[in-house]
Amino acid sequence: MKRLALLLMAMPWAAPAMAGDFTVTVRSADGKPVPDAVVMVYPNGQPTKGPIKFPWPYRVAQQNIQFTPFMLVVPVGADVAFPNLDKVRHHVYSFSAGNKFEIKLYGHEENRTAKMNTAGVAAIGCNIHDQMVGFIRVVDTQYAGKTDANGVVTIQDVPTGAIKASVWHPYMRAMKNEKTLSTTSVGAGAAREQVAVELRAPAGR
Repeated sequence: MKRLALLLMAMPWAAPAMAGDFTVTVRSADGKPVPDAVVMVYPNGQPTKGPIKFPWPYRVAQQNIQFTPFMLVVPVGADVAFPNLDKVRHHVYSFSAGNKFEIKLYGHEENRTAKMNTAGVAAIGCNIHDQMVGFIRVVDTQYAGKTDANGVVTIQDVPTGAIKASVWHPYMRAMKNEKTLSTTSVGAGAAREQVAVELRAPAGR
């Protein structure tokens, strides 16, 4: 009897947490895939408690007189590296509220960092090269990612149950460049959604 009681007590701890993958496909109004759209998922509508770590590098290089990648997703508090791989100097900045920074002139193979303090956006530019435009989406959920060249992103291991999800793109024609997704829950296994967005012409890219 005592052994059975111990077994029953252990079962909740041994049971795996239920989770599912959420795949979102983003297309423009004319049906073309939209890369670099950021999908954010909030289980029970709540931000993640505790530290967030993504598997990709928190890095925006200057290469061929452009920012690479054009779009980077990082958690709040991340230190983002800005290595200069060009043979000319760059002066990187952001005027975005909550994530303002300025990295004054620095040269080839030098590296600087800036901390992303606030959930939201850091639109980045170069004081020397006006054509250089990039974006950092700073998130407060560990369930986030950006679409690939096919307009697809899979957010893995989302806890089952109610969710609040949205898609954001810097050139989306929508309030705050963001659209709420229709999926409101994720079950064990896989969930999918296709969303159409209207984009405006990119400025300065």
